[in-house]
Amino acid sequence: MALNPPIKDWAGRTVWLVGASTGIGRATASALHALGASVLVSARSVDALNSFVAEHPGALSLPLDSTDQLSVDNAFSIALTKGDLDCVVYCAGHYREMSVTNFDLTEMLRHCEINYVGALHLLNAVVPYFLSRPGSPAHISLVASVAGYSGLPGSLAYGPTKAALINLAEALYLDLKDHGIGVSLVNPGFVDTPLTAQNQFKMPALISSETAAQEILRGWARGAFEIHFPKRFTYWMKALKLLPYRATFLATRRFTRS
Repeated sequence: MALNPPIKDWAGRTVWLVGASTGIGRATASALHALGASVLVSARSVDALNSFVAEHPGALSLPLDSTDQLSVDNAFSIALTKGDLDCVVYCAGHYREMSVTNFDLTEMLRHCEINYVGALHLLNAVVPYFLSRPGSPAHISLVASVAGYSGLPGSLAYGPTKAALINLAEALYLDLKDHGIGVSLVNPGFVDTPLTAQNQFKMPALISSETAAQEILRGWARGAFEIHFPKRFTYWMKALKLLPYRATFLATRRFTRS
C-alpha cells in the first residue's frame, strides 16, 4: 500500500533540488527535466549549476549555501517568484572517511552542518509554505544513506548525520501525513559520485548516479516512503539490524575487512 500520493506525471510540476551540482542530485534533476518538470537547482558551485542550465533549457539556477539559513531563505524567495513549488528534494551531502583514531572535530561538525542542519534550513523555509496551501500538491524528499542504518567502520562522521536524516524523515511523515504533504526518504547504497570516488575499498553493488535517479523516480511513482537501492545490497544492510548487536558487530567487521 502506498504511503504517499504516487507521483507518476511530472509534466508541469515544479521541483526544487538542493544539492544538484553533481551526483545523485544532478542526475535526478536531469531525469525530472526530461519528464517535463520545471526544475530549480541549487548548490554552492555556480559554475556547475550554470552548466546544468545550459544543458537543460528552462531550468533555473539558484546558488546557495545550505549551511546558511539566510542563503536558503533568499533562494526560496527567488524560487517563489517563478511560481508555486510542488516538490523539494534535499540531496546535499558531505563525506570524508573518518575513524576515532583520526578524529577531527571540525570535520565532524562540517558533516553535521551540510548533511543534517542544511536540511533543517530547507524545511524551515518550505514547510510553512506547504502548510499554507492545503489541498495543493506537496512533497518533501530527504536523501540519506544506508550508512545511517548502522554504525560502520570509517563512517564516524558521515553515518550519524544520515541516521539523523532517517529519523527526521520518519517524524516528518507522521507529522505531515494528515496535512496531505508527502514525505519520502531516499537511502542509497554505493553510488558512483564524486563523494564515493575517494573510497579506497571495493564498493559492493556500485551503481551509477543515473541508475539511482531512476530508482528514485520509481519510488515516487509507487508512493513509497523509503526508497532504498540497490536492493541486493540494501536488504543485506537491513538484515544486519535484525540481529543481536554481538552478531551485527561481528558480521560488519568481517564484511568491511574483506
